[in-house]
Amino acid sequence: MFLFLTSVALISLSGVMMPGPVFAVTLDRGSRSQFAGIQVAVGHALIEIPLILLIYYGFAPFFQDALVQKVLYLLGGAVLVWMGVGMLRARGKAIKKGGDLPRNSILAGATTTALNPLFILWWAAIGSMLIMKSLSFGLIGFVLFAVVHLLCDFGWLAFVSVMVHRTKSMWGGRVQRGLLIASSLLLIGFGGWFLSSGIWLVV
Repeated sequence: MFLFLTSVALISLSGVMMPGPVFAVTLDRGSRSQFAGIQVAVGHALIEIPLILLIYYGFAPFFQDALVQKVLYLLGGAVLVWMGVGMLRARGKAIKKGGDLPRNSILAGATTTALNPLFILWWAAIGSMLIMKSLSFGLIGFVLFAVVHLLCDFGWLAFVSVMVHRTKSMWGGRVQRGLLIASSLLLIGFGGWFLSSGIWLVV
């Protein structure tokens, strides 16, 4: 089981460390609070845990359906673009607030997770295989698998927000503005990519 859990940790980290919508939100919120990563991770887990349970109970084929994937790409992409544009428009106000932590960090983590089709497809493909493998160790194997994966999410997002927050004193206003713009463009970029992928699937 140790080797299996080690592989779960490595595969999970390779996924969570890839830049994406959740990472972009963590950068944005982390500039204002070192605890933002934990809050974003909580929101992420609120979507991830039910999805893990759905796959555990045999819903993986549903998420592999072509029509479902099209809807995920188109809807998720459109809303991510909208969120990114909203962040760009509010960047001046966000910088003036300084250390004030937005109340919706948990909601931001949950929203960007739910609207990321790659997240859901990752679980339908790679995640479902890991879940099936964990079942060879019984219920304890499944529980430990879920715990290890969630710890990877929490650990990485917490690390990102702490590092961003503790180094922000070295930034000028221009650098902070640049970070917010970069985070916004990441959301818009991924949203555009998801939209184009969805349109390609429709065609």
